[in-house]
Amino acid sequence: METLSEAECLRLLSTVPVGRVVYTEHALPAVLPVSFEVLDGRLVLAVRRGSATARGLDGTVVAFQADLLDPVTRTGWSVLVHGRADVVSDPDQVRRVLRSGLRPWVGDPEPLFVALVPELVSGRRLFPTGPGGPGRAALRPIGTGPWNSGSPFGS
Repeated sequence: METLSEAECLRLLSTVPVGRVVYTEHALPAVLPVSFEVLDGRLVLAVRRGSATARGLDGTVVAFQADLLDPVTRTGWSVLVHGRADVVSDPDQVRRVLRSGLRPWVGDPEPLFVALVPELVSGRRLFPTGPGGPGRAALRPIGTGPWNSGSPFGS
């Protein structure tokens, strides 16, 4: 495993279109997949206008996570960002984001954009391990462990 620099984290984030935003809704943690872009060092999230997500993000501290993982080779990367989220209200900025093509994952003719200013950024790159290496030693095929009988969810 390799720890990534902030610059590398932001570069990797710009290579995927969807991540997960973590925020508070009704005093409980909520996680939602959202479309996003990295623009001018900020993450701009596209959400549905008037949604609980839009209300829960504006003016709050949130976490955002995106990754690209290969389940076969167990390689890839994961990035976590913490920061303050605010609705993008400047008309020039809204037009710029609209021109970029960013839209909510679930369609909305009038999307709302939320900018997340990264305050804490961390990331990891996962490398393959050889047969019997530390990354694979504890893995067993489904159904071979004493705790289940073939179901990936146990008995």
